[in-house]
Amino acid sequence: MRRLAHLAPLALAAGALAACTANLTQPYQRTARQEDEVRRALAGKVAGKPVDCLQSTRSSDMQIVDDNTILFRDGSRVFVQSPHGGCSPLGSGSYTLVTHSFGGMGLCRGDIARVVDLQNGFTVGSCAFDSFVPYERPRRS
Repeated sequence: MRRLAHLAPLALAAGALAACTANLTQPYQRTARQEDEVRRALAGKVAGKPVDCLQSTRSSDMQIVDDNTILFRDGSRVFVQSPHGGCSPLGSGSYTLVTHSFGGMGLCRGDIARVVDLQNGFTVGSCAFDSFVPYERPRRS
């Protein structure tokens, strides 16, 4: 019996890992409200070439849509951020995203952001930024 006791923590860890990976295989779907929110933000705009960094002046107007979509506004332009693997539980409404800019570049691809519980200030998750996709109105010829 003593020989098997050391396997219990391994079994628990394997179960937790399986629960996490099972969620990664499910396709992500926005709610109708979230889809409408994104549609309104991007109405009349077309996607541009993704950029690796977002200047700090452009990163101050942030809108969290859901765990997989964060919008940054710069005037009429909107940058869409879809963090690698999502940013759970950011979209639940009782959490906020805390970002840090290093070296004056602003927010960049690969930067780690923390998800913080607004009630108690605890970090409850984190995510890594991907490239930022700019959306803007097409120029008239």
